[in-house]
Formats: sequence, structure tokens, C-alpha cells
Amino acid sequence: MSGRGVQSGEAETKYCWLGTYTHVLVVGLMLVLYAPIFTHVHVSAEKCKPKNISTKYQHCGIHPDGVHNLDCFRKFKNDNKCTWESGKHGSKSYTFILQQADRSHCVVNYNITKPSRKLIIYDLNFTVEVIENNAGMANCTKAVFSGSKKTLKRSCGPPNEVLPTRTPGGLQVNVTWLREDGSNKISVRYRALGSHSWNETVESQLPNTAMVEKLTPSLVYVVQIQCVTTAECTQCPWSKNYYVPSELTTRPILVSAKYTDITQKTGCRLISITWKFPVKDVYDGYRVTVWKESGEPPQEQLTTSEPAIRLTLSYSAYRLNISAYNNASVSPAATHVIPQHTDANILGDGRLNVTVHNSTAFTIHWRPDRIRKYVCYVVEWMKQGHSGWYLSFFEDAIARKTVSSIQEHLEPYTRYRVTLHLRPNKNTCNMKHINNSESTYGTTEFYHTEGSPVGAPANVTFHNVTLNSAVLQWSQIPEEDLRGFLLGYIIYYTEHHYQETSTAHNITVDPGSTSFHMEALKSGTAYQVQISGFTLAGEGIRSISSVFKTDPKVNFSIRGAIAAFVVVACLLVFGSPVIKRVKAILWPRVPNPGHSNAVQKIESPGQLKLLEALVTLKAVEEWDTKSFQILEREAVIPSQTLSMLPHVRTCEDDSLEMAHAWSERDGDSTADNDDTTNTLLDTQRTHFQSSPFTFAGGYTTMEMFQQLTPQWTMEGGSNTPSIEGEPEDFTVLKSMRLDYVRQFSTSPPSDSEFTPALV
Repeated sequence: MSGRGVQSGEAETKYCWLGTYTHVLVVGLMLVLYAPIFTHVHVSAEKCKPKNISTKYQHCGIHPDGVHNLDCFRKFKNDNKCTWESGKHGSKSYTFILQQADRSHCVVNYNITKPSRKLIIYDLNFTVEVIENNAGMANCTKAVFSGSKKTLKRSCGPPNEVLPTRTPGGLQVNVTWLREDGSNKISVRYRALGSHSWNETVESQLPNTAMVEKLTPSLVYVVQIQCVTTAECTQCPWSKNYYVPSELTTRPILVSAKYTDITQKTGCRLISITWKFPVKDVYDGYRVTVWKESGEPPQEQLTTSEPAIRLTLSYSAYRLNISAYNNASVSPAATHVIPQHTDANILGDGRLNVTVHNSTAFTIHWRPDRIRKYVCYVVEWMKQGHSGWYLSFFEDAIARKTVSSIQEHLEPYTRYRVTLHLRPNKNTCNMKHINNSESTYGTTEFYHTEGSPVGAPANVTFHNVTLNSAVLQWSQIPEEDLRGFLLGYIIYYTEHHYQETSTAHNITVDPGSTSFHMEALKSGTAYQVQISGFTLAGEGIRSISSVFKTDPKVNFSIRGAIAAFVVVACLLVFGSPVIKRVKAILWPRVPNPGHSNAVQKIESPGQLKLLEALVTLKAVEEWDTKSFQILEREAVIPSQTLSMLPHVRTCEDDSLEMAHAWSERDGDSTADNDDTTNTLLDTQRTHFQSSPFTFAGGYTTMEMFQQLTPQWTMEGGSNTPSIEGEPEDFTVLKSMRLDYVRQFSTSPPSDSEFTPALV
């Protein structure tokens, strides 16, 4: 009982679910059946009367900027079609009218959104009109096609896809057709953007491709394509316009390239490269092609819109090509080589070793701990200046790999560098991608056969030469001249004597050294030096002999230095006062009369003349005084000595003549005055000491001037003395001047003594 109840409940439940599924299935079928109706709900077709329809749209005109290029053709049997192109300002909604006059058949299709319509023709003649924009508006446009069912030609095209490609100075056009159109030769017409006339049509020699030449690289072109008419394609409409941008003729300019080791990932580095393109707004992006210098595939092409790229690469050498591109051309590539990175931590640290068997085989060894984690490896080996070779392999048992049957044999005396890379993929050891695909395990170097160096260190120079030492410097031997691993340098030096021999010395230094401090040398000695390098195969050639000489030994006395120091110190301390004292004795300073108070009080020309006369008398006085001093120091002057001095009288006569000339200059030219002068001279010669014009002061001329000035007779209370006549005091002055001359005329003055007094 209970069992039947359970079965009944299960049956009811089953029927309930079946009813539900039935309803859902019916609704789904209805949606599928009526979906086309809902999809084309906006497109409607109705019959029309030719006269009424023509009157309804007769206000719509044919305009070049409106709907145009209406064409009706036959693709194949019973497949007729009309196509057109929209206007510049169209609403992309069309009205399609088909009229067949023989049967008075008229059909109107509204709200068509695609620029094509299938054509169903019953009569021979027909007319098609396509109206764009709202048909009821005044600015609507239309296109008209009239034809016959017999005259409809089979049309091929336009092409389904067009791919224009700019070449240097040209354009290559590749097309594809619909399946029913087949493959056809094509014709291409073109014009520069902005031009309204088409250039000549170029017809292709091969199907589906054409070549246009002699284009200007900097211009943008408009291109149209059509098929070449044949018996199978009697009608070939032109395609729509395809715009071909200007040709990219300049290459990108590299700005910076940075290589940074990634600490979290051993054996990898971050490559950051930036560039710029000199022409703006003519490219769509950049293409970066990356591949390994060893030639291992693939060549990965990356696309970026920014002028920069970041890659995670191993320590291997890579090459990058960077180009700008647009939809028609690709610029020349800028090439950048990423050199192989040699990390001091992995080069020659023992983790990778090489055993050379012969010129076609060698074995690499690495630590076995890598086997637990990696099974895919690649080994690269190369010589300097070459791209190198590679071998990728799978190894999960032993930590070594023998590379054999090398196509290019290993050369003797040539250094090779071998590198082992690890790849995390286990499915295949071939590299799928360049970026972030491997890491470097280790690097080492080897020779197939070593030899001694064929080159010597160059640029041997000497610096910091002293009495017994010098610093020796040189340049390393080029790698191509080593022919083996350099183990060190040998420095040979001997004393250099002319036609004499001396003991040779040699010193060995490390291979990384380029300088050496030579010590324990002899002072003032010339040395001849040569340097050579050596490898496991032996010593190489020596460098050209270089000669240097140590500084000579200089005898140095401490006592002499102390004495010189004392003399210099004494001169600095006591030299200045002694020099001043000697100068005062030898070159005494003569007072300048121009600085005296008497000169400052001169107020008339007569006083100035009087002062000039007194200055002359003062000079004579000083000369006579020096002469008397000399005579007093002499004990007795013999008469023979006096007779040897004839020039004394001459000097006296000269003095008298000078005094007489002075008198004449003042206007005294009479004979009476000359007699008076002679009388005064005789009187003053015997009674000079009783003269009223004797002065005790040192500046005698100034005292005389001050005593004589008040004796002048002033006229009318004026300060200006009368010089029309000759005052009595002036005559006395003349006599006094001659007294000076006669008083001290026994000793003539020298030119050096008399001349300064007159200045």
C-alpha cells in the first residue's frame, strides 16, 4: 500500500515536470519562429501605384552629396541585387521603390538601413529609386536606376577586403573576393587627399594584387579598386574609398636603455628601453621584435602604443628591432643589441666547467643540485665578435652534457665563452617565448689549444721617479694576442750604462696588474725596462726597451742652511734702517724753495725777479762754502799746485760775466753802473765780513729776500713796487751779488754741485 502510494506520488511529480517543460518548449518555438518578424519590425513593404508614388517623392532631387552610385546587377542566375552609397549628411535610412511598367507592378520598402537590396524582377524593363533622409522632408535626395532584365550584367565585386601597403615610393594593393566572384585581376585608381581628379588606372598583372609606383611618400592617398571585366564578370563596380596614410620613412630614435639585475630572481635582469618617433600623428603604434643573438628561435614580435618596453631576460645576448607602423606602412627599424651580461658571481666560480675533447666535442659539468628542479637546459658558446651557437636539451639524470658533432670546429688559440641557461618548462625544452622564459645558471671560458702570447704590453711609462724608486705603468695585451689564459707579467730591468753590461733583474706580477712600484734603485742611475706576458704555454715576446733615470743625490749641509737662514733673518730685521741711513748720507734731500713761506707771499712780478736773483746767489754761496771747506782740510797748497789751476780765474770771470748778464737783464746798461759795480766788488772783497747783508740762518736766500722786500719804495700806498726806475736798493743788491762771486772764487764748483742748486 505504501509502496503504491510512493509510486503514485512519483508519477504525479513526473507529469507535473513534463507539463512545465511542454509549456517552455512551446514558448521557445514561438520565439524562434517570430524572431525574424520582430527583428525586421521596422522594415515594411507595401504595394503602390506608379503615378501616386512618383508624385509623392517628386520633390526629392538628385544631388552629388546625397545618395548616389545606385547600381543593379546580377551575381549569378536568379540572383539580382541593387547597391548604392549613402550621402554625406544622410540619415542612413532609405526608401526603396521598384516599378515594373509592363505589369504595373510597384513595390515600396521603407526603413532600409543597409545600402543594398535584393531585386525581384518579373518584366523586362524596370526602374529603381532609392530615397535618402526623411522622404517627407524638403531636403531629401534620391538616386534612380533604369534597366532591363536582359541587359543586367553579371557583376564581380567590389572586393570583400582590401589591404594597401606602402612601399618606398610606391603602393601595393592586395584584395580578397567573395567565393562566388572567384579570383580576378584588378584595376586601381588613386588620387592625393584633397584632389578631385583621379590619376590613371593601374591594371594588375597577377590576380588579386596590383602595384602603384612613383608616389610621394609624405602624401595621403585615396584608392578605389575594381575587377577587370571578363566574360564571366561583365560588370565591375568601383569599390568604396580606401584612405592610405603617408609612408613612414624615418626610424625611431633610441633614448635610453637600462639593464638591472633582479635580486629576487637569480640569473635574470630587467631590460628597460625607451625611444621616440620624430614625426607625430602618422603612426598607430610600435612593433618590437626580439630574438637571441645565438639564432635560437623564435623571433617574438610585441606590439605597444607607448614608446617604451620592459622585458625580463636572461644574461644571454639579444637583439631588438623597433619600428613604427600604421595601417599601410612600417618604418625602418631601429636596432639595439643587448650584450651578454657577465656577472662576476657566476663567471669562473666553479659552478660550470668545461672539458675539451677535440675540435668538434666538449663536455660541460654543473652542480647536481639543479637536477632536482630543472630538466630543460640550453647551452650557448661563442667566440669574441661572433653570434655563437646553441643546443637545447633535456636532462634529468646526470649533471653534465656532451656537445658533439659541432659543425664549425673549435679553433686553436681562440677563447670561447660558454653559458648554461635553465628553463622552467618541462613539456618542451624549446623556447616558446622570449620574455621571461629562462634564467642564466653559469658562465665560463675555455681554449681548445693554448699558446704563448704573440703581443707585448704597450704604452710603457714611468711616473713619480725619486732617488731610489719609480712607478711603472703599461697597457694590457689585447685578447687576440694572448692565445691563452694570461697567468702574469714579467718585468725585466737592468742598469743602463754605455757599452757596459750589468746584472739583469726580473719581477713577476699578477695578470690583472697594469702598474708596479719599483723600489731599492740607485740614485742618479739610468734603468732599461722590458715587460712580457706568459700563459700556460710559455712566455710571450717582450716589449720595446724603455729607459728612465732616477733623481741624482744632492749634498745637503745643515750648518750651511743654518748660516744662510741667520743671514737672511738679519737682513730682514736690520736691513731697512741701514739702507735708509746710507741713503740720507749719500743722497741728502735739498729743500724745495717753492714750499717756503716767502714764495707763497710773492704778489708782484718784481718780487719774483728778485727771488730768482737770490736763488742764483744762494747757489754760488753753497759752491764757495764747499770750496773753502776743502781748502781748510789741506795743510799748505804749494804754489806749483796753484799754478796748475788756471781755471779758477776762468770760473771767477765766468761768475762775473754771469753777474753782469744778470744786471743787463734787469735793464742796467750804463757805464756808471758798471763803475759802481767794480767799486763795490773791491770793497766787498776786503770787507765782506762787515757787510750789512750777512745772515746766520741756513736758508740765506729766504732771509735776504725778507730783509730786502720792506726797503722797496711803494707808490701811492700800492703794494706794487715801481720798477720804471731802478731803486737804490737794487744797486746794492747787485754789488752784494758780486761780493758773493768774488768772496769764494778760489775753488771752482763741479757741474754736479752747481746744477742741483739751480733747480
